[in-house]
Amino acid sequence: MLIQISQARILLLASLFGALAGCTSVSLDKAPVKTPVVAPTVPVTSGTPKWAELYKPVSFASLPGWRQDQLTELWPAFMASCSAIKNKPEWKEPCAIAKDLDAKDNNAILDFFEAFFTPHQVVNADGGNEGLITGYYEPLLRGARQRGGAFQTPLYRTPPDLLTIDLASVYPDLKHMRLRGRLVGNKVVPYASRADMLPAVAGKELVWVDDAIDAFFLQIQGSGRVYLADSNETIRLAYADQNGHPYKSIGRYLVDKGELKLEQASAQGIKEWLNNNPARQDELLNANPSAVFFKEEKILNPAIGPKGALGVPLTGQRSIAIDPQFLPLGVPVFLSTTQPNSSTSLQKLMMAQDTGGAIRGAVRADFFWGFGNLAGESAGRMKQKGALWVLLPKSPG
Repeated sequence: MLIQISQARILLLASLFGALAGCTSVSLDKAPVKTPVVAPTVPVTSGTPKWAELYKPVSFASLPGWRQDQLTELWPAFMASCSAIKNKPEWKEPCAIAKDLDAKDNNAILDFFEAFFTPHQVVNADGGNEGLITGYYEPLLRGARQRGGAFQTPLYRTPPDLLTIDLASVYPDLKHMRLRGRLVGNKVVPYASRADMLPAVAGKELVWVDDAIDAFFLQIQGSGRVYLADSNETIRLAYADQNGHPYKSIGRYLVDKGELKLEQASAQGIKEWLNNNPARQDELLNANPSAVFFKEEKILNPAIGPKGALGVPLTGQRSIAIDPQFLPLGVPVFLSTTQPNSSTSLQKLMMAQDTGGAIRGAVRADFFWGFGNLAGESAGRMKQKGALWVLLPKSPG
């Protein structure tokens, strides 16, 4: 497909690909900055500002640490996003150009983003530009296909009586909202909560694992790997669906009950509390009525992460989960926050490639740390303040 590119873009492309050998590079700040053609869909509800009020165009110079980022690490994640969104009108040009860019040339990638994108600081409905940045990861559990011995905790496939109702075709404002329930007579009623779900899911077990707490946290992460002791293989359990109940934090539950201080309510702190209070395990886990169902996937390449909501594999420390009511899936998002439980800066360009039940709001992100115990340590401790800038394609012309 022939893509029309303006004269200014041609000069910029020549700079990016070294076609102007021996010449000084083109000044990228002279490129016209235009308002993006397409904006993310934000539900029009009382008190919710329009998207233009949540995005404030800024210069790349205002992004803290922008030129220090190693964007060669990001490039595979960016190209993965392009594979999913390249046919959207505003993405055809940058994704087509990106295919020919040298993936090992950090300066060329920096110039590419500055030529084809405009950063917009994301602000909350109240005008503030700070929000919560948490972390997640892909854990490894031990399990078996048959119940027995230590393997007593089931993880379930989607039950056949779970209904998913998408009202977007009738109510466009509900584009990212789906109702879940089950049919009783001629009425759709809410599906069972975690505490009451057992009769509905009996017989729908995918695997049995050896730790109920790990099984619970796997549902929060959304996907993970399970080493099957009875077949000596490792499989991936990917997110398939959920029971329709809102996610409620068990860490917040313990804080509200006076069992933990706020700074202790990390994944590690919650697990320690459960180890010290085994008789209250069901009480705590059932405080979150939401439950996730899984589907089995083979792991063809252990280095590749699980697929996120965008439908492409997540990249450790370069993918984030966002609220699609405020940020569009697939786009680059510059993140400025700090390392878990630290004041050390963490500033890098990420790709919005996933969503999550607990990820709600404009300046809100879940940082994907990758696979394994070290990733889990970082994810479990991450509860930092941060700021976001979404990079949107410039209008062609």
